Amino acid sequence: MSLPQSALDFMAAHIERARAQRPKMRVVFPESDDPRVIAAAERLKRNGLIEPILIGPKPASLPAGVECIDPETSPNVKKYAAIFFERRRSRGVTEVESRMMALKPLYFAKLMVAAGDADGCVGGASTTTADAVRAGIRCIGTQPAVRTVSSVFFLCVRNPDFGHRGVLALSDCAINIEPNPSQLADIAIATAQSVRTLLRTEPIVALLSFSTKGSGKHKASEKVVEALRIVRARAPELHIDGELQADAALVPAVGRSKAPGSTVAGNANTLIFPDLASANIACKMVERLGDAATIGPFLQGLARAGNDLSRGCSVDDIYNVGVITAIQAEAFLEKRGQ
Repeated sequence: MSLPQSALDFMAAHIERARAQRPKMRVVFPESDDPRVIAAAERLKRNGLIEPILIGPKPASLPAGVECIDPETSPNVKKYAAIFFERRRSRGVTEVESRMMALKPLYFAKLMVAAGDADGCVGGASTTTADAVRAGIRCIGTQPAVRTVSSVFFLCVRNPDFGHRGVLALSDCAINIEPNPSQLADIAIATAQSVRTLLRTEPIVALLSFSTKGSGKHKASEKVVEALRIVRARAPELHIDGELQADAALVPAVGRSKAPGSTVAGNANTLIFPDLASANIACKMVERLGDAATIGPFLQGLARAGNDLSRGCSVDDIYNVGVITAIQAEAFLEKRGQ
């Protein structure tokens, strides 16, 4: 089955952005023994998109131009262990334990990013999402104003009238099970930034619920209303509204009927779900029943670019995440240079 044109256009645009980057972003892959990772790294290097660096034992057949660093023999272990110790000593972590953690390829890779020796990290082909996210938080840390690390999927549908030319940002479909109002606000603000970076358009954010503007009274919908209040206090410039049902957020006629006067209703390109269950179910149902495609998830809220992979990922999946990580990394560098 062919991919929607919106998905092809989404990746083509980011591939061209990565190809134009100077210098190339240094992206580390902490699974040097995985054939899928090796193949994706070779393809990314051959196509001139990033400078891939494999972390772990050197594979028997290392692709030309692809660097491999084995933590067991790296002179930087001491430096990375010191970074980890400073970040975790308040939690009771010792210097010996910090060195042990720095020798693990996943943690070594994240600490490379934290030290500025790499621009981004892509890992998780052989580890759980929980382990990958935990390593990112412990080693890279979160952005100053962010307390919640979350994920975003880009849902690519066949009707270009929805979202931004057929692409919508959905969050959080992978990490936070029952976010409270403050966490939901964090997720909305972070997802809006992801939309600016990766869709290059202004986010129009809908906080979703089973209720629209008080049509259903329940603590679940009240949580969404409180999240809206928090976002408007923290990011008053953000184009956001809620609580909105999905049809009110996406269909102009329904939006006008259910939420008259709302400039978000019927026009949303960014959908924030009230919990992981609704987000994950909706994302997978639309993908399967609506003949759509999902790209992601991508982590958001970290201080630098770091992304997770599904253990069932393909070479194409790793390749695509590598490209997006390079774009995110460039955005972080531009932000720090301002």
